[in-house]
Amino acid sequence: MVDRGSGAEGRDEPGILIPFPEAARELRRERLDQPVTFDRRELDAILKLYGRMVAANEWRDYAIDHLRDRAVFSVFRRTSEHPLYMIAKVPALARKQGAYAVIGANGQILKRGHELGRVLAVFDKALRLVEA
Repeated sequence: MVDRGSGAEGRDEPGILIPFPEAARELRRERLDQPVTFDRRELDAILKLYGRMVAANEWRDYAIDHLRDRAVFSVFRRTSEHPLYMIAKVPALARKQGAYAVIGANGQILKRGHELGRVLAVFDKALRLVEA
């Protein structure tokens, strides 16, 4: 931003700040070059779920990928296998379908939404009545 004074020398009043379009484009370019990441709150919710599933002996390993257009948290039963589930954050879909998605091993989207907590609820098992 550039300070464009009123033209009068010696005045103490600040002038109007006018942003340069080139500077705004440069900032956008820098942001686009950065990979998408999970923030602390998102990672905390995901790792809390991961800890529960490890304690239940369902998951054993994970991987986090920060790509240019998405961040992916993959969970594995064994390290050498394909991921059982992928929890993805795609900011480009934030206004449309929701930035968060849980994707199954076969590539099917199990749940998609705007709030991570609701998307992760797909892993909560509902209690049901079992009759003997």
